[in-house]
Amino acid sequence: MDIYEDERTVSRADLAAWLRQVASQVEAGQVFYGAAGAVAVADQVHCELEIEQEGKDEYSIEIEFSWVNPAAEGEKPAAAEGEKADAEKAAATEADEEPETESSATA
Repeated sequence: MDIYEDERTVSRADLAAWLRQVASQVEAGQVFYGAAGAVAVADQVHCELEIEQEGKDEYSIEIEFSWVNPAAEGEKPAAAEGEKADAEKAAATEADEEPETESSATA
C-alpha cells in the first residue's frame, strides 16, 4: 500500500539538499511527507542501494529503507502472550517442586 509518492526533476544541488534533509529526519527518528504526514523510523533499518545502467547513457540509483513500525514492535499477538504466560507458570511450578534425587552408596 503506497502512502505517498513524489516524482520530479531537480538540479544535482537540490537533490543533494533533499537527501541531506531526509537523512536528518531519519536520524531524528521521523520522516515527514506531503502536507502533514509523518512516519516514525525504527532504531534498526534494512537498507538497499542499487545502481543500474539502463541504457548506453542512462543510469539510475535506487535507495530503499524498510523497517518494522516502532510502535508495533512492542505489541505481541495475544496467542504469543498466552504462550509466554503458560511457560512462566510452568517454570514457577517447577521451581516450587522439590527435585527428585537419587543417592548412591559406594562400598
